[in-house]
Amino acid sequence: MSQGQQRRREVPVGVPEPEPNQPITYGDVFEVSGVLAEQAVAPEDAAMMQSAESTILGHTQPGGAAAVIQSAAEENERAGLVSPDEASDMVADLGVSVSESHIPGRHLVTESVAGQVVAQYPSATPPSPKGAPKMSMRDVISIGEALEAAALTAGDKPVSRSDAAAIQAAEARVIGGPVSATGGLAAEAQAAAAANELVMRDEDKTKLSDVLSDATLKLRGDKDATREDAEKVVGAELRNNPAMVTHPGGVADTVAAAARLNQETQG
Repeated sequence: MSQGQQRRREVPVGVPEPEPNQPITYGDVFEVSGVLAEQAVAPEDAAMMQSAESTILGHTQPGGAAAVIQSAAEENERAGLVSPDEASDMVADLGVSVSESHIPGRHLVTESVAGQVVAQYPSATPPSPKGAPKMSMRDVISIGEALEAAALTAGDKPVSRSDAAAIQAAEARVIGGPVSATGGLAAEAQAAAAANELVMRDEDKTKLSDVLSDATLKLRGDKDATREDAEKVVGAELRNNPAMVTHPGGVADTVAAAARLNQETQG
């Protein structure tokens, strides 16, 4: 809508004005892609995100994803484009999540809708001395440190082929070439993923924490995480996940978070 056009109705701050008879979609309010970008923001979506924020953070976050979704959903409901008890199809199927990440020197909150990150911001809660990886004296975060962070944020997740692919991409970026089929971090992850497919119970499967807890020691070298590194790791995880989503707080998410923080630090 051009600036010269007259506003049709009051729209909450931060929420775009929709076209006539068209609902506000996730693509209007967040940087998301695919089917989710075309989904109308619905009231039940807001309720789910509010519950997730309250569970993890102890309260809803001012200006967080729940607040944005709530504002957009209310506008859609006022316009008669969604019903009060409606949920978007993808959100109903894949849900929402809020996770806390201990990146060296920082404590982040990541909020996801249907497997796509919609918000990420520093938490006021300091990192736990027992739970956080060793602090870095540098202002930047390495790929190895990001992988160790994933061991904390998604450590209980059984290693899957998409995790192994993301770890392989990360190791390849560290060494600057093809990854060895034996002896490296990626080889360990691939073996774990293959073995997990033969195990019935999740509690008996090899977890990400088993593979990534000492990632900086297992990698043959290390490097600061960059946007290009994150793109490769995210792409590998997406391509090898049948649902084409990344795991919240998982390998791709933590490398991407590290790359974003490094970019902000370096200006």
